[in-house]
This record gives sequence, C-alpha cells and structure tokens, in this order.
Amino acid sequence: MVDARFTVMVVDDSRLFRQRVTCLLNNRNLHPVLQACNYEEAVEWLLSTKVNLVLLDISMPGKNGIELLKLIRNRYPATRVWMISNHADDYYKQVCLSTGADHFFDKSLDFEEIEYKTNRICEELQHQN
Repeated sequence: MVDARFTVMVVDDSRLFRQRVTCLLNNRNLHPVLQACNYEEAVEWLLSTKVNLVLLDISMPGKNGIELLKLIRNRYPATRVWMISNHADDYYKQVCLSTGADHFFDKSLDFEEIEYKTNRICEELQHQN
C-alpha cells in the first residue's frame, strides 16, 4: 500500500479524462486523487493541500496549463508535474519541458506510458515505506 500522504491532482477540463486517470491512479493505490477542471480550482487545491504530483492539461478555459505550470514551479518547486495534452507537437513539448514539466505525454497516444510512469512512482513510494 502506498503512503496516503502522496497526493495527486488531475487538472483537465474533460470530466471523462479526469475520471479515467483517477480510476487508473486509484487502481495503483495512489490516494487521494484530487480533481480540478480549471486553473482557479487547481490553485484552490494547491493553497489548501500538499500536492506531490500534478497531471496537467494545457488547454483549459481561462488560464491555461502552462500558466499553472509556471505558478507551480515558482511556489511549489518540489511538486512533480506531468503535462498531458492533445497539443503534442514539438513546440508545446519544448515549452512545457523548458518551463519545468517533469514529463510530457500525448493524451491520445501515450496513455500506456502514463500507466508505466504511474507504476514506477508506486514502486518508488513502496520502497520508501
């Protein structure tokens, strides 16, 4: 069992995608999994909860995921950030990685890679306990 103090937040305006990722994380015993549908909701969670990993989409209503990535890097530098987006061309990938994202995933092609990376985090956490 993974330590419950490891908190994950999924930030995406697609409710279906948030639920799919949350189900994946819960199946790997990563709890709690917070969900936010936009920048403002994510900031509220960040202000009230220590978040260890953020899975973050680029395109959202209002401020985008790159703006949230900048805020996280400035205020919460220890938080891991995985960008997960349909904007998977090299331009967005380089912008996100140079801004401080730990990983960049193509939402439509890399779901298996997300599962693999999630399994790796679970293994790391279990070895720490």
